[in-house]
Amino acid sequence: MIIYLQQVQIFMGKNFQIQDAFKPIEKEVKVFIKNFEFEGKSIYKGSRNELKTKEIDDLVVNIKRFKTPHFINRIAYRWFRKSKAERSFLYANILLRKQVGTPKPIAFQENYNPFGLLQSYYVSEQQTHDLTFRELINQTDYPNREKILRAFTVFTFHFHNQGVFFLDHSPGNTLIEIKTDGTYAFYLVDLNRMQFKILTYEERLKNFARLTPKKEMYEIMADEYAKCLQKEYQEVFDGMWNEVQLFRRKFNKKQELKKKFKL
Repeated sequence: MIIYLQQVQIFMGKNFQIQDAFKPIEKEVKVFIKNFEFEGKSIYKGSRNELKTKEIDDLVVNIKRFKTPHFINRIAYRWFRKSKAERSFLYANILLRKQVGTPKPIAFQENYNPFGLLQSYYVSEQQTHDLTFRELINQTDYPNREKILRAFTVFTFHFHNQGVFFLDHSPGNTLIEIKTDGTYAFYLVDLNRMQFKILTYEERLKNFARLTPKKEMYEIMADEYAKCLQKEYQEVFDGMWNEVQLFRRKFNKKQELKKKFKL
């Protein structure tokens, strides 16, 4: 019985890693993770994850808790693949090295048992921002909307040139900060689905497809991206809009299937 318990304990535990710069608050970060249910301010709670913030030594810390994966993924994330929390941590560091905006990564933690991964947490600095891309979709009269869209497109061109293929390039995953000098800063979030490689022309255009169904927004973005690529506007717009239509058809089919399964 004692030998069995010792064997079980080998497969139970935590994997915690923190950036050297944040070692002074390591204890407080660990306590925040441990007491996640009871501490901090919840800023988002969905079916797949929850975000909370808390002030630690004048620093506002953001913790994202990922839901416990289903049984097969518990095993996969424990032994064969990096968890979403670890990928978020690693990818954030890569983005910063490539000078692509993202909230500063602090730490991540994985909890596991003999059956695999349980909860996982990604910790970063809470990034101040004024809006996300979603406001540009919903508020057509948003101040300087076209100017922000064009700056966002230049930002996307920049990370494409840095070999970043952001698979979750969707409305809520870019934070936008309006600087006092009238310029804009952009920060990618929800980082766990990302590839690092030289992007093809088709992949560049495809990466815009999840952002919005609004054609007039693509007319602006295609115009700016064509300037960045030094290509003809019509060619870029046609390619970009075709990718949007392909994505929307697939998305709508999935929604229809979900409705049928619910019924």
